[in-house]
Amino acid sequence: MTNKNPYIPFPSKIKEVIKHTDKEYTFRMEFAGDVKPGQFFEVSIPKYGEAPISVSGIGEDFVDLTIRRVGRVTNEVFERYVGDSLLMRGPYGNGFDTSLYEEGEVVVVAGGTGVSPVRGVIDALTDTAEPKDKHVIVGFKSPDDMLFRDDLERWNEKLDLILTVDGAPEGYEGKTGLVTAFIPDLPLRDAAKAKAVVVGPPIMMKFAVQGLLEKGFKEENIWVSQERKMCCGLGKCGHCRIGEKYVCLDGPVFNYTESKNMID
Repeated sequence: MTNKNPYIPFPSKIKEVIKHTDKEYTFRMEFAGDVKPGQFFEVSIPKYGEAPISVSGIGEDFVDLTIRRVGRVTNEVFERYVGDSLLMRGPYGNGFDTSLYEEGEVVVVAGGTGVSPVRGVIDALTDTAEPKDKHVIVGFKSPDDMLFRDDLERWNEKLDLILTVDGAPEGYEGKTGLVTAFIPDLPLRDAAKAKAVVVGPPIMMKFAVQGLLEKGFKEENIWVSQERKMCCGLGKCGHCRIGEKYVCLDGPVFNYTESKNMID
């Protein structure tokens, strides 16, 4: 149940906790309402504060929030278990319009926890008429840092998936290297008509977009998420402001024609 007052959080029960790594868990939260990939919720715990968390999965009566243990609030969240409740506000932001990527060639480039907000986009691509025209490059720091392993296997069966890690121990048989290294060799028929989604650390997004442009993509066919700038969700605190844009209100998903002019 959501609250009509956007400032007041509502309790949401934890339906399931899925461990990915020692620092990253997915909390499946009870929620019934409209939500899109790329949107986010504010998760709060009294006396500890709140944190903006991107939606990583959407179900009939739940949303998945994949949380990295990095601070006071998230540390406390990790002490909660199935049956416990968290306080939530949202969803906030514009999210991804998955209908834009149903037809034609599409490339998704995601790094690390940036996979979370595009997980729903990639799932949607698997259900399109020509999933082999959908190319997904996913990168993690190491094999131990991989998220959504079951999804990765499923995506690999249906899409053109490139899974890479920045570094790996000796004997690792998978691909290694930055996600940007795989952009030049993508087997696209017409890059000028293809569409792309890029989410990840700012430096990764910068060079991934640069690689796509060099490949022949048009700026207006590239979308990025500025999810790392999300803050209060309402644009009131001002911390999400980049130039004249408020990431919480105008984003976090932006077409690159807008995003390229957003200087933090």
